[in-house]
Amino acid sequence: MKTPSLLWSALIGAVASARSMTPMATLAAARLLGHSTPGKLALLDRPLFKYGALAMGVGELAGDKMKTAPDRTVALGLLARVMSAGIAGAALAPRGREQAGALAAVATAVPLAYITLDARKSAMKHIGQTKSGLIEDALIIAGGIAIVALAVRSRSRL
Repeated sequence: MKTPSLLWSALIGAVASARSMTPMATLAAARLLGHSTPGKLALLDRPLFKYGALAMGVGELAGDKMKTAPDRTVALGLLARVMSAGIAGAALAPRGREQAGALAAVATAVPLAYITLDARKSAMKHIGQTKSGLIEDALIIAGGIAIVALAVRSRSRL
């Protein structure tokens, strides 16, 4: 079965809606493991970028549990999502369609940031900030890993 061309880009945008750095961290991990992405993006081959993306991904997971953590829909939070989703969406798009992949990811990430924030706030009322954050982390990290793994796997079968 052939995967629609921008599906992986849109899905990684959904990941960025909840955790802005997870798309970049999962892509960096895939590159460090020697996997290439469908879209061509030289930035992913720079060691500083790869290790920096991993560090930022871990930092975001820790920072999200702090009581002073800002909502994901503040200007800087949305900007981070736009940048991360755009880069990741381009990397997961078919070669030559990187720009369309970036747009698909951003178009998914920004509106979903508001929806995932509402869901998180609802969960926080029921189970607290830390528990809801850990559950969200597990879902988003697993989703990010699965999306990147499937996108890389479908590329290797081409």
